[in-house]
Amino acid sequence: MGAITSLEQPSLAVTPGEQAHCVVQIRNTGSIVDQFAVDVIGDAQQWATAEPRVVNLMPGDVGTVALTFAPPRSAEARAGQTPFGVRVKSREDPEGSVVDEGVITVAPFMELRAEVTPRTSHGRVHGRHELVIDNLGNCPAEIELIATDTEERLSFRFRQPTLTVEPGTAAFVPFTARPHKRYLRGAERKHQFQATVLTTGGEPVSADGAFIQNQLLPKWLLPALAALLALIILAIVLWFTIIKPEVQSTAKQAAQEQVTPVISIADRAQQQAESAQQQAAQAQQAAGGGNAPKPGTPGGAGAGGEVPGTDTDFRIVANAPVTPDANNFKKFGMEVPPPADKTLVVTDFLLQNPYGDTGIIRLQRDNQVLAEFGLGNFRAFDYHVGQTWRFAPGQHLVITVNCQSATSGTCRSSASFSGKIQ
Repeated sequence: MGAITSLEQPSLAVTPGEQAHCVVQIRNTGSIVDQFAVDVIGDAQQWATAEPRVVNLMPGDVGTVALTFAPPRSAEARAGQTPFGVRVKSREDPEGSVVDEGVITVAPFMELRAEVTPRTSHGRVHGRHELVIDNLGNCPAEIELIATDTEERLSFRFRQPTLTVEPGTAAFVPFTARPHKRYLRGAERKHQFQATVLTTGGEPVSADGAFIQNQLLPKWLLPALAALLALIILAIVLWFTIIKPEVQSTAKQAAQEQVTPVISIADRAQQQAESAQQQAAQAQQAAGGGNAPKPGTPGGAGAGGEVPGTDTDFRIVANAPVTPDANNFKKFGMEVPPPADKTLVVTDFLLQNPYGDTGIIRLQRDNQVLAEFGLGNFRAFDYHVGQTWRFAPGQHLVITVNCQSATSGTCRSSASFSGKIQ
């Protein structure tokens, strides 16, 4: 009992947004009437259908089922070869069910979207902006960033002029717009510019922005200088008309009060000196002449400490369906875990939510929640772990997502990690 299947065209090609068709034949090899259910399994399951889905066959009869592959024109249908399987399940003989395998090649397409934020900046020396690039295609986009203004009065500098944007993700590149000439005073000058995303195999994508240049001197500076000058003039007038005459009068009076006693003391000292000279002359005459030693001669009375390990970085992509249950978290893990005998040390991580979905994303060590973030609070969030996260052998780094609302049916967020393998 059971079935034999034959896939007429096991290798297909399709362009996103279009359809590809093939046929699978089913033969009932059993001895009784049987019913066979047909479906497609694998990565193409979400955009593949079988018609009819159920076939009833007499013993030895052959039935035909048409398969239709209709990949959406979005990042979900990744470019390249996608293996699939056609599963035929027997109702009467489940053990006799079979799977026929094939490959469908999805053609690449490029679709980029760009936006300048803020749309308008203000500054005296330069304006700061950020160019947001969304890759809505199904293949990586290698891009180059340039910016121009029609009047050629600005120069631009991108922090990362060339980069690769993976499908279904967004890149945020800061840049500055700097005027060639500056001015001290005058009205604001508005400079319009255009940031352009260039890519191989795709049309350029542009986004408009503006930089409003302000005068170098602040508007409050001249009124403040005028007020300061008025205060200085007022102080000078007060000094010469009121304060200085008063100070001179007070100083003159104080000097007179100090000089008068000094003059009196000097007069008395001069009188005492003259009296002493007269007494000395009289004493010398009484002693008999000039034999006494002169004052000032000999014999006279007048003598006298980085984290060790191998660098590693990886990315975990989430594709969680919308759920009304706030406690329903879908788990996503690393595609290539570290060696079983090694320890993973996480130092930095970057969260991305390019489509503005809402919900909760958690970073976990198995079932232990290390960090929790609201998806609606960010488009991209870069964080340096102050105290590194260590994952011993046997422990797993996973992200879990509770998707509350999404622009395309599922929350498509991701987490990129950097660290060491020890």
